[in-house]
Parts: sequence; structure tokens; C-alpha cells
Amino acid sequence: MTLHTQPVVVNIGPHHPSTHGVFRMRLTFDGENIVDVEPVVGYLHRGTEKLAEERHYTQVITLTDRLDYVASMTNNEAYVLSCERLVGLEAPERGKYLRVIAAELQRIVSHLIGTGFFLQDLGAFATPLMYCMRERERILDLFEMLCGARITVSYMRIGGVFQDAPDEFWPALRKLLDELPRYIDELEGLITTNEIVLARTKGVSPVTPEQAINGSWTGPVLRSTGVDWDLRKAAPYDAYDKVAFDVVVGENGDNYDRYLVRIREIRESIRIVEQCVKQIEPGPVRATTAMLFKPPPGEAYVPVEAPKGELGFYLVSDGSIKPYRCHIRAPSFINLSLLREMMVGWKMSDAIVSLGSLDFNMGEVDR
Repeated sequence: MTLHTQPVVVNIGPHHPSTHGVFRMRLTFDGENIVDVEPVVGYLHRGTEKLAEERHYTQVITLTDRLDYVASMTNNEAYVLSCERLVGLEAPERGKYLRVIAAELQRIVSHLIGTGFFLQDLGAFATPLMYCMRERERILDLFEMLCGARITVSYMRIGGVFQDAPDEFWPALRKLLDELPRYIDELEGLITTNEIVLARTKGVSPVTPEQAINGSWTGPVLRSTGVDWDLRKAAPYDAYDKVAFDVVVGENGDNYDRYLVRIREIRESIRIVEQCVKQIEPGPVRATTAMLFKPPPGEAYVPVEAPKGELGFYLVSDGSIKPYRCHIRAPSFINLSLLREMMVGWKMSDAIVSLGSLDFNMGEVDR
């Protein structure tokens, strides 16, 4: 006997951490099956782009920290590179290497947090997240040595970085690089072949390469579908043209591959930082110390490979000390574009895991 059921609409969110911040999903169910999904954003809107137009170019750096606050270093990097493009300025070599070291350490931090909360969404109670937070704290200690801050760092500056790394930074970094691969092995031992993880993520919410490209996906979620695209290779910036690394790609574009790409990118980031430590030479870390940056009229956009995908600041200068226009290409916002394609046909429990697999941050969604 076939039972006739009425569609039921269920609102999920906004709350934390199940929906990763102030994000709301309207799920329409037919029985237990999801038949429609509507993402609802706008609860956090910060007006970052408008605020940027009321501040000096250097002051805007503090705003970039608060976009994806799990990846402040790469936010800084994307912004200052666009500022430098406006005037044709280039950071000195040591400054470039320090940027890459900071950015790759930040990528490790972001992927650790993404992995930990992904396992929380899957139902693991705290243990994997605590493992991830433990290693994250060691990297935040290094950030504190670099600039005195741990999360909202404001470390990078137009023309280089705020200051050179102190003497105690290098032995602490060396110790981290020696020990981190073993800890990642430990983390993978808990997760990668875990039969519950495999059952809940393998083949769940797959996205095809065509869907990912048409949805403008970038970063690990795009590469999980098998698309070999990484701006550090395709359009190198800072010192990325001087280091060797592999672009990690998946095969199926499912929840499992999205996790696996991130955990393997951590290993590539360690490899990049190792090379930077060997190659960095003494020298200046900043091309200019001018606080009032005043570019000529023009426009610039320099995308970077942030942990969550392509991040870029489109800046328009009118010749004053403040941006005339600032628009942010935020990967978290755009990576939500295929939420409906990912979830229709799956269950409520799958929806929460699929949402977590995107590893987005509402700070840059509602920017």
C-alpha cells in the first residue's frame, strides 16, 4: 500500500556549530527524503566592502582578518597583493617567503579545523576535533611570535610583512615541521579508513566536475571532483614559483574526497614550508614603510589560493588614500552554490555531513 505524504518544510539554523555559524537551511522533505533545499544567508552581514571604502588602504587589513577568521593570513595576502598591483609594487624576496610560510601554516590550521568540525558533524564526540585543535594551537603560537596575535593577525603589509620573524620563531617552526607529519598520520589513522566514516561519506553527495565548474567552485571542493586547478600553480604569486608541490585531486567529488583532499593538502603545505625554510635569505621584509598608501587611479584584482578556494579583492582607486570601491570574491559564499544539487535525494543526517564537507565560514559569506 502506498501512503500519500505531504511535503514538510524544516528550518535548520541559524545556530552554531551544527550549521557552521549564522546559516539557515530550509529543507523540504517527502518522508525522510530531501526534495528541495534553500540556503538562507544574511544574518551576519558586516558591510566589510563598504567599510573598506571609508578607511585608508592599510587600515583595511584589519577588516580582512575578520572575513574567514580561520584563515586570516591568506586574507591579508590576497588584499595586499591587489594593493601592490595598483602601483606595480613588489615585496622583497624575504618578505615573499615569510608570506608563503605564514600562508601555508594558515592553510594547515584551516584544514585542521575543517576536518575536526566535519567529524563533529558526522557524529564523533570531540576526540578528532581535540586532536586537530592541539596541532592548531602550536601553529597559533608561531603566529604570536610573528606578530603578537593568534587569530586576527594583520601580519602582512602593502610591500611585505609587518616585521621579520624573531630568532625564537625558527627553532619552534623546525620542531613543528619535524613532528607534524607524525600527528597527521595519527589523525588519518583515526579517520581515513574508519568504517563508520567510510559508510557515512563514501558516495554521499557527489558532485561532477561539470557541476563544480559551472557552479564556480574553487579550492579543495573543486579539486575533490578531479579538476586539477590551483592558483599557486596556475598563476603563482609571492614565492610559489620557487617551490615544488603536487596539486591534490580526488576522484568522486563526494563527502569523503572533500575530506581526503584537505588532509593530503596539509602534507603538501608542510613540504612547501620546508622548502621555504631552506631557501629564505637574509634581507629586508618590506619594500615601503609608508602608512599612507596613495595609488594612482586604476583597478586591480589578484586572486590567491586560500584554504577554501579562490579569494580575491577587486579594488578601484580614484587616486585618494582610500579605496573608491572594494569587492571581495569570497570562496565560502560561492562554494554554497551547489548545495541543492548536493542534498536532494539524501536524508537529514546526510545533509548535516554534506554541509560540513564544504568547510565554509560565514564571516566571508555575509561579508
